[in-house]
Amino acid sequence: MADNREHIQVFEHQSIFLNQKFEDGVVFEKDKLDSLIKFFDKGSPYFSLIRNGIRFNEYVGALQVGKLLISVLPKADKYQQDTTDEKTRWNTILVDMLRAVHGFEVKAPSSSQLKIKNNTVLDLYFEIFVSEVEALLHRGLVKKYRQTEGNLTALKGSIRFSQHISKNAIHKERFYTRHSTYDVAHILHIILYRTLLLLKRINTNSALTGRINALTLSFPEMPDRKVTQVDFDKLVLNRKTQDYHKAIEIARLILLHFHPDLSSGRNDVLALMFDMNALWEQFVLASLKKDHNLITRGQESKSFWQPKGGSKRSIRPDITIEKGKEKYVIDTKWKLISNEPSMDDLRQMYAYHHYFSARKVALLYPGGHPHIHGSFVQIDPKVSESRMDCGLLFSQFETTVKDWQSNIGKMIHLWAN
Repeated sequence: MADNREHIQVFEHQSIFLNQKFEDGVVFEKDKLDSLIKFFDKGSPYFSLIRNGIRFNEYVGALQVGKLLISVLPKADKYQQDTTDEKTRWNTILVDMLRAVHGFEVKAPSSSQLKIKNNTVLDLYFEIFVSEVEALLHRGLVKKYRQTEGNLTALKGSIRFSQHISKNAIHKERFYTRHSTYDVAHILHIILYRTLLLLKRINTNSALTGRINALTLSFPEMPDRKVTQVDFDKLVLNRKTQDYHKAIEIARLILLHFHPDLSSGRNDVLALMFDMNALWEQFVLASLKKDHNLITRGQESKSFWQPKGGSKRSIRPDITIEKGKEKYVIDTKWKLISNEPSMDDLRQMYAYHHYFSARKVALLYPGGHPHIHGSFVQIDPKVSESRMDCGLLFSQFETTVKDWQSNIGKMIHLWAN
């Protein structure tokens, strides 16, 4: 099935301008720029405003403005070419990185899933949400008790006397009560239903349209109410509802990052954007956790400083590794460098070396440069100290994301020896 939507692909830190023409004749028009300016005014870290355009920051992912989809892709090499083939390649890499980080494995493969597997970040999240809800419906929706009020023809629960008197002065056979109801009309399904209705409104991928329409028809109609951050914060999943976790997390991402166009209703904005520094850290961590010979932890904290009468401040390296009795620290940096790390990064690694009693520490960057060996200079050469290794590691995508993860693991093993 053909995908006829308007689609722009750019790299992080790249700019787009009013009336700029892209592949397939897509033009960045004034109404889209105006909508993004309004979105920026609400507070957006994803891009900055420039004269007659926008410049993207260190975030990657998808921005949908009306029917226009803007894919913002990682830039892992300063010589990375601004070509359609290179953008298509990095679009696939980004989608597979997100799959690896979040453990997304789409259930019940179908022909439509195969067609959109390597499309955009937006397709990835929409597809997984649809598949998860399809699976939940197939298994049967979980029922829960909820408190409701209303008129009944039989006495059930406790009578609400003031409402009963005002509403049933004529109908003596009715009882206005507060009672428990055991059904599917609870907050989990309200969230899923509101997300389905939103997808029906904003989805532009024709490969998903039929499945979304079928789900909105099959899903029980839910109360019409707005879903907020508070609703998600109050959710507690138990053994019966654990299967809802993935669908609810994606619903949170979609519902809380949707900004409706209240003026014309034509250019709603949905932003599914990810800090590339955080994504790189999570990707490396997920890659190293595949190796069961290493004990790998993320964001391990140690107290660093405490003001008199105040609370402690802590330091948290991105990744700590235990191999046998030795400890290693890695800090991931999504920066394009050759052999000159920043002094701030080096000072940070010096602190990690001492506070975590690490045998080695390293900064891990994207790129194809060789490993740079280094060490911290001893403060007093007369004092015997063990060598304080601090190196620069580089990892470059070559074939597939799965192979990339494997190569990261092999590189760390070699470095730790």
